[in-house]
Amino acid sequence: MAIFSSDKKDKKVQEAERVAKDASQAQMDEQAKTGKKRAESYWAVSWQIFRKNKLGMTCLVIVGILVFIAIFAPVLAPYDPDAQELSNMLAFPSSEHIFGTDEYGRDILSRVIYGCRISLSVGVVSQLIALVIGFLLGVLAGYFGGKVDAVISFIIQVFSSFPFLLFAIVVMFVLGPGLVNLYVALGLLMWTSTARLVRGDVMRLKNSEYIQSCILSGGSNWRVIMRHLLPNCVSTLIVVSTLGIPNAILSEASLSFLGLGVQPPTASWGQMISAAQPYIQSNTYYSIVPGVAIIITVMAFNLLGDALRDALDPKMRA
Repeated sequence: MAIFSSDKKDKKVQEAERVAKDASQAQMDEQAKTGKKRAESYWAVSWQIFRKNKLGMTCLVIVGILVFIAIFAPVLAPYDPDAQELSNMLAFPSSEHIFGTDEYGRDILSRVIYGCRISLSVGVVSQLIALVIGFLLGVLAGYFGGKVDAVISFIIQVFSSFPFLLFAIVVMFVLGPGLVNLYVALGLLMWTSTARLVRGDVMRLKNSEYIQSCILSGGSNWRVIMRHLLPNCVSTLIVVSTLGIPNAILSEASLSFLGLGVQPPTASWGQMISAAQPYIQSNTYYSIVPGVAIIITVMAFNLLGDALRDALDPKMRA
């Protein structure tokens, strides 16, 4: 206690306190003169930067519309996506069927709307699985280092060395086609980029003074990870997730196109493009509509991820 009391009376400590107080007062006076308020938090500053990005805001609106379509698909779809009308097969676009019908007489617009639900669910669920795995392994590698870091880094290198689509085909062939297996397969294959980025953030943060203070005061490893490291990795996780969702959507479309993803009669954009192959010349719109839906969705998420990275990364701000 004597040491702490003597520190408080030290001239250097008093001088530092006086300088800090004067700086705070000067800042308040400047705010009073200009009438401007500083952003209350890191997230407020990030939002101010993001909303100035017109392309990012446009993509955010598009993603919001896609989420709305996925949630309210039963209300928005004019027909049952699985209802067959064999007397109206491969009908051209009309007022009754805006995008026409497929080879079984099913309304293409309704199937595209329900396909949006499948694609977004695959992207979100698989990315959540990848985030959990990537964050845990990345934190363990960066925080403990040594042999733990060496083993996890070796696993990351092994997973990253295989071509992603080929690896996904093998995993789906082993697990079998289906929506649930698709969630698991993509989640197990997409965690490496998250783990690599989180590992780098943790290695940079673990030597910070507040982390060392928590450790020296008796804080457990779990407390350090969840209370201090996780909040500081949130911005990285948000950007990685936003950029990972379109990759999952493209992977789902590719696997469904090959017959290893979503199985008919469930509506899926990739499965619809696969089914439209024999009719590309006679009914081109059949394959164009789901293809355009994939392009719009992937571009919206990618551009949104770029805008979020510019807003959340202090280096990108500079």
